[in-house]
Parts: sequence; structure tokens; C-alpha cells
Amino acid sequence: MSRTNTAPARPRAAAGGGANRWVVLVVLCVSLLLVALDATILHVAVPSLTEDLRPSSTALLWIVDAYPLVCASLLILFGTLGDRVGRRRVLLLGYALFGVASAVAALATESSVLIAARALLGVGGAMIMPATLSILRAVFPDRRERATAIGVWTAVAAIGAATGPVLGGFLVENYWWGSVFLINIPLMALILPLGRRLLPESRGAADGPWDVLGALMAAAGVLGCVLGVKRAGAGDPLLALPTAGPLLLGAALLVLFVRRQRRRPHPLIDTGLFARPAFTTSVGCIVLAMLALVGLELIAVQYLQLVLGLSPLETGLRLLPLTFAAMAAGATGSYTLRRIGPRRMVGWGFVLTAGAVLLLVLMGEHDRPLLLTVGFVLLGFGLQTTLFSAYESMLSEAPQRSAGGAAAIGETSYQLGAGMGIALLGSVMNAAYAPGLRGVPGVPEEAGRAAANSLGEAYQVADRLGGTAGAALHQAARHSFVDGLHVTLCVSAALLLAGALMALRLPRVMECPVDPGGEEHPGAADALRADGDPARSVEPARKAGPPGVSEPRVPATREAIEPAGSGRRPAR
Repeated sequence: MSRTNTAPARPRAAAGGGANRWVVLVVLCVSLLLVALDATILHVAVPSLTEDLRPSSTALLWIVDAYPLVCASLLILFGTLGDRVGRRRVLLLGYALFGVASAVAALATESSVLIAARALLGVGGAMIMPATLSILRAVFPDRRERATAIGVWTAVAAIGAATGPVLGGFLVENYWWGSVFLINIPLMALILPLGRRLLPESRGAADGPWDVLGALMAAAGVLGCVLGVKRAGAGDPLLALPTAGPLLLGAALLVLFVRRQRRRPHPLIDTGLFARPAFTTSVGCIVLAMLALVGLELIAVQYLQLVLGLSPLETGLRLLPLTFAAMAAGATGSYTLRRIGPRRMVGWGFVLTAGAVLLLVLMGEHDRPLLLTVGFVLLGFGLQTTLFSAYESMLSEAPQRSAGGAAAIGETSYQLGAGMGIALLGSVMNAAYAPGLRGVPGVPEEAGRAAANSLGEAYQVADRLGGTAGAALHQAARHSFVDGLHVTLCVSAALLLAGALMALRLPRVMECPVDPGGEEHPGAADALRADGDPARSVEPARKAGPPGVSEPRVPATREAIEPAGSGRRPAR
């Protein structure tokens, strides 16, 4: 009996016990930092890259979009594959592929080679992103420690995305465009042996064969949806075949994928997760938060560069307060979550972000550094608070055996939200901006239509016209852009307030399953229901063990951390 009790526990202790788990967190965060950097660092290098490689407009679009499209479409495939063959194994292969693809991209002399390298980077990123989050779930079984780890993890993701333009601007101004990829190689050469030595292997449910057809259906479905959303964000008509076709095909494949998973005895993704209100609500909150963040960030960069006339490096520096605020939110997120609970944390995070967005409505055609700094600080802190708590609730609601699939769902939601934000808020911006350029005195109708495409194009048209007409068009374009920015900010604030209402479905308290000895029981999280009732006991789910060996049923209770000021004592 003693052997039966102790043998199953040793691997878990090795994976998650001791101070080594914090070293594992550092390795995971460095790998995530590289992936997040690569998503945004190329943007400031596009003009230099275009001058060197001379790509066509279609090729340039694929150079920018190949990475996020491929990465988003393969997250579910590699997330669920890691559950089967080992998350550490998939992560290490992702490191190697990311390093090789970075070298190819840095040395590319043709646009086709760069597109292929960017696609390979997307494959590597899809192998890395869900694996980092699912390994984190396994290494930190205790929810309170896991909350701290996820706070660091989400802060690093925000740092990478915000630092990308700053670092990219510095590299392009001092070296050449390929240097934005070259920096990945020494870091990957360092992290690959470290990861092989320090990262523990973990797997999820391995019953039955891996559903290859289902994985490919999910990849094609997500690819179609993201591609359609990106085309809509680029200004293509929603009902046009290049936009509607991928959207409809992708949605159909995803519906078929879900139906297939429900029928299979050993599905890739446990669709029952979506029957849990906390999991579904967390995923929806991630989508809404990213929808607001990416759309606003894109428009803010245009405002800083084209309206205020800042350089790419100066633009990146102006966005640094947002990054520092996100770091602060991640660092304090675990404490805040324990004090006020998921519902209040996500809800008030959305409200704070909406308030920051409405504050930024005061921006005009002239620079107001203090206003921008305060707005960006509130925006970064509010959004990071929301994303942290949503990710923590989503991951804690999923059982450890399907952590890879849950992480893939969260990362796919992140990517879809980003694409939808560009499409939706970009469309709102264009609809509010274009009417202001009709009938500008002295400007031909054809020139006015061209200027309505974007502020950058309006400046080019104004320079070609010159004289009084050019000056009038330049001023009208600036004024219309600022008016459109105000409208877009108001729409974004409305979406964020809708997210605050959605957060009401989250649990009111942070529930931590514990055994009588004070340590979290590995099976308790599987059976835990996030219904906000702190008084109920939960029986741990029985796990399948080796033939002839039964895992002991350890009585478990659930510790519910009440929000501050609730007047209730935690149930024991």
C-alpha cells in the first residue's frame, strides 16, 4: 500500500517542487519574450525592407502577415500534440526551428525566401507559445503560486509586444533590416541547452490515437477565419469573395471540428470545457481585451508618427509607460486576485481601461505628453490586469491533463481578438475619417478619393498637389484623422464596458483546492467547479494509472479566498 501511495507522487514533485520551478519560469518567459518580440519588431523595418528587396504589394502583405497567420492556425495542432508526445519535446523543437528560421530571414535576398522564413517562424512560434503556458500549469500546481507565475508570464508578453517597435527602430536606424531577426539566434542558442537541462517533461491524456484529421481541420479553420478577418481589417469589402470565402470556409471547418470532437471517444480538445462558465467567459474576455488593445495600438502608432510627427524610435519610447504599467499589473496581479477575486479583477480592469480610453479622447492635433503618459499608464495597467486574471481563470479551470489544449484555445483567442480588433476598429476609423476629405477646396475629386484611403496616402497626395490645395488637403486629413480617432476611442470604450458586463459570469472568489496537509492535490483541480460557492467540498477526479495500480483517493477540501471586505471567512 505504501508503494501505491508514494510512487505516483514523485514525478509531480520533481516537476513542480522546489525553487527550481522559478528557474523554469524564467526560461519559459525568455522564450515567450522572443515570440512576442517577433510579432511586432518587423513593423518599423518595413520601409527599409521594401527599399532593399523591392517586393510587390502582395508579397509585402505576406511578409508581414505570414508569421501571425501560420502561428495562429497551428496553435491548437501543436498544443494538443504536446499533450500527447510531451510539451518539453515540442517546445525544444520550436526553439530550434525558430533559430533556424531567424537566420534564413536575416540573410534573405528575395521576398519569397523571406515569406517562407516568416512562415517557418510562425510554425516555431506555434510550438513555443502553448507549450510555455501548459508547462507553467504543470510546474505550478498550487493556484496561488500559479497566479504569481501567470502574472509574470503575461507581463513578459506585454513587454515583448511593446518593446518590439523600440528595439526594431533602434536596430534599423543603426544597422540593417535583417538585424531584427538576427538578434533571435544567440538567444535561442542560449535557451535551447538551458531548456533541455532545466525544463521538466509533462504530458496530458494519452489515451487513444492522436486525431491527425481533426488537428488539420482546426488548423485550416483558424487559418481561414484569421485570413478573412485580416483582409477585412485591410479594407477589403466584407462580402467580397477574398474576404467572405476564407471566413465562411474557416467557420464551417471549425463547426465540423467541434462536432467531430464531440463524437470521438478520445478528442483532441475537451469541448466540455466550454460548458464551464468560467472557462468560456475567460476566453471571451481575452478576445475583447485584445480586440481593444491591438486596434488602439495600431491607431495610436499612426497618430504619434503621422499627426505628431515622431520618429519610429520616439514612438516606441512614448509607448514605454504602457509597458511599465503592464509590468506593474503583472507583478501585483496575484495579490490583487487573492484580495478581490476574478470577477471584480476582470470587471474593474475593463472599467479602468475604458476610462483610460475615454481620457485619450482629449488628444488633439497638438502634442500633449502628460495626457498621453497618464492615458497609456492607465491603459496598460487596466488591460494587463484583465488579461492576467482572464488567463489565470481559464488555465485554472482546465484540468492539467488537457492544459496544452486549453493553452492553445487561449492563445488562439488572443490571435483572433487581435485580428478582429484591427478589422473592426480599423473599419470604424476609415468610416469616420473618409467623409472629411470630400469637397476640400481646390482638391480634385480623384485626389480626394485617394487621400481617403489613409492618412499617409493623404500626405503623399498633398505633397504632389502642392500650393494652397495641398496645404488644405494636408490640414483636412489631419483634422479628419483626429476626429476619426475620437470616434474609434468611443467605440472601443463601449466594447470594454461590454467586457466588464461579461466578467459578471466569472467566480466571485479565487478557489484553491488543498489537501489536509496544505498542498494542492493534483486531482482536485480537475473536479473543481468555478461556481463561486466557497462552502462546497469537491471530490478529486480519479486518474487512470498504470495497470494494476490504483491511485489513492485523497480527501480534498477547497480553500476559497474571499474578496476583501466581504465579511466572510474562507471555508476550510
